[in-house]
Amino acid sequence: MKKLSKFIAVLAMMVFLLLPTRAAQAQGPDHGGKIVFGESYTLKSGETLNGDLVVFGGNVTIEKDATVTGSIVVFGGTIELQEGATIQKDTAMIGGTMDASGIVNGDVFVMGGRINLNDTAVVHGNISTMGGEVQRDPKAQVDGQILENIPAPAVQIPTVVPGAPNVPNVPPHINVNVNPLGEAAMVVLRALIVAALAMLLTLFLQPQLERVSDAILHQPVVAGGFGLLTAVLAPFVLLILVVTIILIPVAFLALVVLPLAWLFGVIALGQEVGDRFAKAVNQTWAPVLATGVGTFLLMLVGGYIGMIPCVGWLLPFLIGIVAIGGVIMTLFGTRSAPGTLVQVQPVEVPPAS
Repeated sequence: MKKLSKFIAVLAMMVFLLLPTRAAQAQGPDHGGKIVFGESYTLKSGETLNGDLVVFGGNVTIEKDATVTGSIVVFGGTIELQEGATIQKDTAMIGGTMDASGIVNGDVFVMGGRINLNDTAVVHGNISTMGGEVQRDPKAQVDGQILENIPAPAVQIPTVVPGAPNVPNVPPHINVNVNPLGEAAMVVLRALIVAALAMLLTLFLQPQLERVSDAILHQPVVAGGFGLLTAVLAPFVLLILVVTIILIPVAFLALVVLPLAWLFGVIALGQEVGDRFAKAVNQTWAPVLATGVGTFLLMLVGGYIGMIPCVGWLLPFLIGIVAIGGVIMTLFGTRSAPGTLVQVQPVEVPPAS
């Protein structure tokens, strides 16, 4: 089975993380495709889209006799392929439903969703699902295989190793090597390093940091959702990139971008913590100082709580996913998140003479 649909899904995820432009229409048909974020897309009857179509959180409608010359990838939406419409390459659907009455000349990959093949549907490739289902009309044509809910390979670990000598029951050896003072010192050191980076970053990117913090404060649940989705998909994305070999450089780039997104989001949160701390002690600090102090306090508290066994990881994890989500919503602070309030400075009107 061809795996191009999976590769396109991975590239779509990377484009979403890396492009510092308007995601609602990052590319046009003349530039080899279209990327749509948070909106629906309709290709009118008889029209042609040259290139790939990638949609995040929106619905796609390909009307009668319309043609997409590339692949289609949809995250969290639906695809309606009307009768006579054509997708020349592969189709990937993650967390949605595809209702097909037209022609797909490549493979179809569905993850956590459903595909409905109507009587006029034609698929010239394979159909694969992971956590999804296929509903097929008897008249629908599928030239390849239909592989539903591909299972992970089972690995059996033998309980008895052939040829191993009999060993009497020996109490397990517990190696206790814990240095609380050393761990506490490392927490302080990490907090100082991140605080220094925060002060340096504030000198050049203060407006971008403010946009990220505003997005997190006004829409914490949405930011957490974006961050959690990234955390869930990132291992899958990186694995596919590494397996393809050709896309290994992109995998290395992702390994750099994701930590930077976390760092940028944590510093943005630290800026807000510093401002509120300054107000609490009745002080007025410069933005550089407030961001440095706030980031230090955030890292210090999060680090010490993270040292608590079993449950200590929860708070740093929540801070991390919210921070990454805020960065994704604002594309590293290059735009305001949808739904956030824009503060407008009042304009003083001179008195009439």
